[in-house]
Amino acid sequence: MKRVMWIEYKELDIVGPARIGWVEVKEKGKKLVYRDRSFRSLKGRGFKSNYYDIETKEEYWISGCRKDGRNALYSTEAEVDEDALEEYWVRIRNQPEKKRVKRFRVPGKH
Repeated sequence: MKRVMWIEYKELDIVGPARIGWVEVKEKGKKLVYRDRSFRSLKGRGFKSNYYDIETKEEYWISGCRKDGRNALYSTEAEVDEDALEEYWVRIRNQPEKKRVKRFRVPGKH
């Protein structure tokens, strides 16, 4: 199954750059594939992260995209993949007027 998801790199433990794109969900969510990268669940062991890159061991927060756009814990920049623009802006966010917006600042929950 593929779905548009929030992919935030946790380079500084709690905040990092984010992407929004199509992710293939495998093994009931235990494994995710985005582009040429594969991720495994941290099974609750991560600090502000829930998956790690199988090859590099770098940690990420990967989740479904929220309708209100508040996926980030702390404010960060996000970039939407070209092939995910319509799904994200029209179907998920219900903001068709933004369907060409590729980069934007995301307000954090805190």
